[in-house]
Amino acid sequence: MIDLHTHTTASDGGCNAAELVARASAAGVRVLAVTDHDTVASCGEAAAACAAAGIEFVPGIEVTAARDGIDVHTLAYFLDIHSPVLEEFLGEQRRQRIARVRLMIDRLATFGIVLDRDAILQPAYDDPSKAAGRPWIARALVAGGHVSSTNEAFDRWLARGRPAFVSRIAATPEQVIARVHDVGGVASIAHPGLLRHDQWLPSLVEAGLDAIEAYHSDHDEPTTARYVAMSETLGIAISGGSDYHGDPQHGGRSIGDVSLPRDAYDRLKARSATRSA
Repeated sequence: MIDLHTHTTASDGGCNAAELVARASAAGVRVLAVTDHDTVASCGEAAAACAAAGIEFVPGIEVTAARDGIDVHTLAYFLDIHSPVLEEFLGEQRRQRIARVRLMIDRLATFGIVLDRDAILQPAYDDPSKAAGRPWIARALVAGGHVSSTNEAFDRWLARGRPAFVSRIAATPEQVIARVHDVGGVASIAHPGLLRHDQWLPSLVEAGLDAIEAYHSDHDEPTTARYVAMSETLGIAISGGSDYHGDPQHGGRSIGDVSLPRDAYDRLKARSATRSA
């Protein structure tokens, strides 16, 4: 079982790295990547826990890019997580995240929903390697009794087109792909079935995109098959994983729900060897 898409408390997950690896081991995962949003803060702890559990660890990240006001999530694997170039880039990404969260909290206040901005952002103030995001606001809305669930928080207030939504300021997908390559990694577009902009993929391949995430918890079998076929047409690899957050209200998915086939993983890993050569 190969799961290359998971999250920890370093971004919007509910488990710390050790808890995540314990759950992965119990589920039978043999290859695991931690792909937190705009931070690699949990990779060191996860790597050590994986080594103790006999799990092959893949250093990863999910970088949020933007095109035409739409989030484009880019997964990166086998990258040098200690690179100063990477940390400088991710640091700016995280600063933009904090600014966005502040703006969204301010918008909620105009509708009479007053949240403690500093309390929500305190984890990022205490540890600048943590990546703030909308789920932090959603959980505060639940805790304050303004909504009954994080899903309702997004549906009523935080999703695109809802009253408190603020568009993201972020790097372009092309810039993200270039930075991933700068630190020896491979880049894969996350859950393209949710992105719904397949027309962008050829130009991203021209920009160096290495893979697309064909296997994902939100892809049904026909969608997975379509992206597997598309990857062959475009001449790129595929990635896959559960997108596990350890939060029942974040999709309800379980670690290992989706497994990347071994031959696909081997091709992705071989692409990494080519990139770093």
